[in-house]
Parts: sequence; structure tokens; C-alpha cells
Amino acid sequence: MTTEELVAQIRLKKSFLCIGLDTDLEKIPSHLLKEEDPIFEFNKAIIDATHHLCVAYKPNIAFYEAYGIKGWIALDKTIKYLNANYPELFTIADAKRGDIGNTSTRYAKAFFEDMEFDSVTIAPYMGKDSVEPFLAFKNKHTILLALTSNKGAYDFQTKLINGKELYKEVLETSITYKNSENLMYVVGATKATYLSEIREIIPNSFLLVPGVGAQGGSLEDVYKYGANKQIGLLVNSSRGIIYASKDEDFAQEAAKSALVLQEQMKKLMH
Repeated sequence: MTTEELVAQIRLKKSFLCIGLDTDLEKIPSHLLKEEDPIFEFNKAIIDATHHLCVAYKPNIAFYEAYGIKGWIALDKTIKYLNANYPELFTIADAKRGDIGNTSTRYAKAFFEDMEFDSVTIAPYMGKDSVEPFLAFKNKHTILLALTSNKGAYDFQTKLINGKELYKEVLETSITYKNSENLMYVVGATKATYLSEIREIIPNSFLLVPGVGAQGGSLEDVYKYGANKQIGLLVNSSRGIIYASKDEDFAQEAAKSALVLQEQMKKLMH
């Protein structure tokens, strides 16, 4: 998917909502556990109920890897279902990969070619030759971890290196990479006050923003400090939407929770 197509969806739906499919068998409604593939059945119901309210879905790959081959099959079925039925939606493999040379190329092939995701999250710690193999794929997007929403982010990301915070060094260096126009960045909603300085470095890039909802981030602050002319934001909510109910009405309740966020986004965009 091109950036222009993503922006068109945001304008059309008055939404920059990304829904995280962090599907946990211990949290999904118990009646689904008797299904042959409960993870996929849960995902399918959530997608069918919420697709008109969001512009992106983000399966966190760990929640599928945890169940071995059955989890990978459920993930494969989920992305195929999305691409076949809702091709206008942006898909993110939240895999947090990052390795050098041929290894990165293989990771990229797995998510971009085999599974046909639009984007994948990448840890930038190993530098240029761990990121550029992902950037080589046309109309695919590499989402670098820049400033995350967890408490441990302060261990490294905000430490000063030659008088500059490390996350700023990551941003400034990454825009020199070949095909850097294919880069997006993860910036946590709990770090919203940092967004103005981030926008000075990457004014036009899309930001994937987790941490609104369960982690306490403010949607209003994220929009105020992070939006650009193209909106340039994908605000993710996972638990707050997909686990809105543990009963048979789980999909309908998920849609209600998604609608609350979408209506807030619509007001902010006007």
C-alpha cells in the first residue's frame, strides 16, 4: 500500500485508528475455545465488526508465535482474510525484527512477500545494514522503534549521546538510509510531549502511536503535538477494544469501543 492510499483512507473514514490484534487464548471469550481455530475466529469477528472504524490492523506476532505452528496458521489466515476482504486496510506485522544483511532480507521476505503485510516493526539498534534490506521493498513500510511507551524506554532511548538524546540520533541517522521515504516510526502516546521535537526532525513521516487507552496516553495530546498536514498518525489500541467484552457480544462491544475513539478522532480532524 502506498502512503497516498493510506492518507486517502484516513480522510475518507475520519479515522487514524489502528486496532492491535494481540489475541490471547486466556482472554478471548470461552465459547470460542471449542472452535477448530479460536484465534482466527476471534480475529475474524473483530475485523468484521470494526473494519469501517479503523484504517489499520496490527497483529503482535508474539501472540501467534506463542502457540507454535497453530499460531502461525492463525496469523496466516488472518492476514489472508484481511487482504482478500478489506484490501484498503493497512496491515502491520508487529514483529520487532532486526538483524543484518541476508537475515533481514529473509525477515522482510517472510512478512512482505509470503504473508503480504504492508509494514513491519523493526528494532534499529544494529543500524543501517539491518534496516535497509526492509526498505528495499516497493510500497512496503518499515516502522522503526524510536521512542516507545514502556517504562524501560528511559534506560537507553532518552540518554544523551554527545549531548543529544539517543532516539533523536536514531531519527536523524535513519533519514539518511537508502529508500528512507519508506520509513515510519513508533512513538509512544505516553511520550506525547516529545512529539513536537520529533516532528522537527521527521515532519512528513507517519508515526505509529501505541499507548492510548490501557497505557494512559492522551489522544488529544498525540494529535496536538504529532499531527501533520496528512495527519501522519496511526494511533493503536489493542486491549481496550478487542477485550471490551468476554461474552458472546464481544465483537459488538469491540465496535462500540472503537467507535468512541473514531468519534474522538473525527472531532480532532475538523
